Amino acid sequence: MQRILSAQLPTHVGTTVRIAGWVHRRRLLKSVAFLIVRDATGTAQVVVADPATRTAVEAATEETVVEVVGTVTANPAAPAGVELTDPTVRPLGPPAVPPPFDLFRPTLTASLPTQLDHAPVALRHARRSAALRVSAAAVAGFRAALDARGFVEIHTPKIVGSSTESGANVFALDYFGRPAYLAQSPQFYKQLMVGVLERVYEVGPVFRAEPHDTARHLAQYTSLDAELGFVADHRDVMAVLRDTLAGLLDTVADRAGPALALLGAAVPAVPAEIPAVHFTEALTIAGAPADEPDLAPAHERTLGEWARHEHGSDFLFVTGYPMVKRPFYTHPDPARPGYSNGFDLLFRGVELVTGGQRLHRHADYLAALAARGEPVEPYADYVAAFRHGMPPHGGFAIGLERLVARLVGAANVREVTAFPRDLHRLTP
Repeated sequence: MQRILSAQLPTHVGTTVRIAGWVHRRRLLKSVAFLIVRDATGTAQVVVADPATRTAVEAATEETVVEVVGTVTANPAAPAGVELTDPTVRPLGPPAVPPPFDLFRPTLTASLPTQLDHAPVALRHARRSAALRVSAAAVAGFRAALDARGFVEIHTPKIVGSSTESGANVFALDYFGRPAYLAQSPQFYKQLMVGVLERVYEVGPVFRAEPHDTARHLAQYTSLDAELGFVADHRDVMAVLRDTLAGLLDTVADRAGPALALLGAAVPAVPAEIPAVHFTEALTIAGAPADEPDLAPAHERTLGEWARHEHGSDFLFVTGYPMVKRPFYTHPDPARPGYSNGFDLLFRGVELVTGGQRLHRHADYLAALAARGEPVEPYADYVAAFRHGMPPHGGFAIGLERLVARLVGAANVREVTAFPRDLHRLTP
C-alpha cells in the first residue's frame, strides 16, 4: 500500500490508507487514545480504541517513527477535518528518546542556545522548519528571477590562494602543504565570468573569520550573488536588484504561504522604484556627524523608520558610500571621486544588500591598489584579466539568512539557520 501524506488525507475519505511519520503527541484517555502523527506536510490524528493497538501506542514515545494503516474518516474537529480510525500501529524503529523540549507546543520554550545544541530535533518544530521552507523558496525565487533575465548560474571555488579581499578576515587551511583560505565571497570570480557570460549569479556559502558576536552575523552564511556587464553605472544594477527582489518575494509568497502564515509574516510590497538617498543625506536623516565614514546599526534603524514614514517602503537604497569604506574594485563617482558608485539596500532598517559598479579598466586597478598602498601580487591573476577587455559592470550580494530573518521577524539570524556557524559554535 502506497504511503499517503497527512495533507493528502482529505481526498481519501472512506478508504484505507497507510501513513508514516513521527509520534508528535499521545493523549491516553480511559476509553480511547489519540495518536498524533507528524510528517513533512503536517499532522494526522489517529483514534485508537482496540486494547492491543493501545498497548503499541503507549510504548511509542514521542518522536518514535511509526507506520499507521487505518480508515480515513471525516471529523470536523480533527486536523484537516479527517482522522484515521480502526488503525493498526507498527513502529519502524525502537522507541525514541524524547528531546529536551516539547515539540508539540506551538512555540519552543527552550532557549536559543539549547535549541542550537539540539538542532537535529529542534528543527522538527513547525516554526523552525517553516523558516527553512521560506529560505528554500527565497533561493528558488532568486534563481527564477535571474534566469528570466538572461543570467547564467555559475559555481566558483570556495578554496582560494589569496587571503586578501575586501579587508575581511579569513579562515586559513592546509591545501596539500600550501597555504589556502576559505573564500570570503565569489566577488573576483563572478566579475571574471562577466567577461565570459555577461550576466551571472551564484548561490553558495561564504566564510568570514570576523569576531562578530551579534544577532545579525555568522561566520558562514549563504550569499545570493549576481553580476552583470554593460551597465551605465550603479543605477542599472539597482534596477536589476529591485526586479530580482520582487520576483524572489513573489516566489516566497507562492511557495511558502503556509510557512509565512504560521510565522505570522507577510511578504512586503517592493515599490516600483525603491526610494534612494545619497550617503550624505542619509547621515543627516540619521542624525549622524557629517564626517561619519559609515552607517552604524542605529543609523540604519532610523533610516528604515524614515523610509516607512516618508515613502511607505520597507526598502531604502543608500548610495554613494565613501570610497574609503568600499573595496578597491569599486568604481568612484566621476562627479565626486571621494564617494562611490556603490550602494546598500536596507530592509526594515537593516543592511540586506551591498552592491555597486566595479572598475573595469586594467590601469584603474593598478592605480586603485597603488593609492591604497597595496601590492598587485596577491591579486595578480584577477587584475590580469582586465588587460584582455572587460565591459563596464556591477553587481550585488544578498545575505540569505539576514533576508529571511527580517522577512519572518526573527530576532536572530540563528533562528532561521539550520546549523549556524559563529564565533562560538562549530557543532552540531
